[in-house]
Amino acid sequence: MNTEKTEVAESRKTSHIELTFKSQVEQLDDRFFYEPMLSGHPSAELTPVEFCGKQMKYPIWVSSMTGGADLAGRINRNLAEAVGKYGLGMGLGSCRQLLDSDKFFEDFNLRPILGKEVPLFANIGIAQVEQLIKIDGLAKLEDMVGRLDADGIFLHVNPLQEWMQPEGDRYHISPLEAVEQMLEQTNLNIIVKEVGQGFGYESLKALFKLPLAGIDFAAHGGTNFSQIELHRNTEIAKEIMSPMVFVGHSAEEMVELSNQVIEELGDQRQCNQVIISGGVKNYLDGYYLTEKINVPAIYGQASKFLKAALESPEYLDEYVKGQIEGLKIANALLRIKR
Repeated sequence: MNTEKTEVAESRKTSHIELTFKSQVEQLDDRFFYEPMLSGHPSAELTPVEFCGKQMKYPIWVSSMTGGADLAGRINRNLAEAVGKYGLGMGLGSCRQLLDSDKFFEDFNLRPILGKEVPLFANIGIAQVEQLIKIDGLAKLEDMVGRLDADGIFLHVNPLQEWMQPEGDRYHISPLEAVEQMLEQTNLNIIVKEVGQGFGYESLKALFKLPLAGIDFAAHGGTNFSQIELHRNTEIAKEIMSPMVFVGHSAEEMVELSNQVIEELGDQRQCNQVIISGGVKNYLDGYYLTEKINVPAIYGQASKFLKAALESPEYLDEYVKGQIEGLKIANALLRIKR
């Protein structure tokens, strides 16, 4: 008999007894059928995901966050190291400052760190798109994407954020019109995203009709940039405008709306890719939502990656590995309830 193994087993049993009373689970995650009979523990990699001509090893997107601030360069480099190492995808924070100056270019210059294989997207606000349309300047966006060696650009639609921001921009045309002009006047791969409220039925239907590279939900439930700006506003503004912070759509509701729109549009649909973000707390949320939607999808997170990147590169690496291992075990043992 192996004495060492016996001692380990005895120690484990003692721990089980001590931990029994701390391990009573009262809340059930009832989104899944748990199927322990159908698979061994996962040893192989997941099936790669194609995204804008690139192959992601895992369906995890590091969502647009920051750029041009003191910490931005370090945060972005830490994130890029992890994204490149594990074959994920990454969106930059707002690249507005790069339109007229290269002062912060190195904060955004992540392709040398990421490598050529993974997708990287720049990011600009729809208000800046509108301003560039007025001066026939959309070529500046193509130039910026080229300098960054990015695969395309996010257009973030943020009317509530701009309205609540003390120095916010005002839209003079609809975001839909601005997106359509971008599609007509540039050759860029374009993803349209919100910034924390998500999209309703009519907006989703209009977007799925366009030849976009993707739609990023940025649903209600994650970082809410409208609320961030409201905190920066006056006390009277906070009192008057605070109810608007709570409007919007959750990621799960948007999955349901998207499935409805996809069925209704049939062959009129031109957009074939979704990033599900906003309130995606962990790999189980990501697995559930990407399995439930009826179009190829990956899931995005912002604040969780930001927090991990601020902690240390080592902590971020462990966090990403945990996400990947969680996805593997979910794929092996769980089936979603339709």
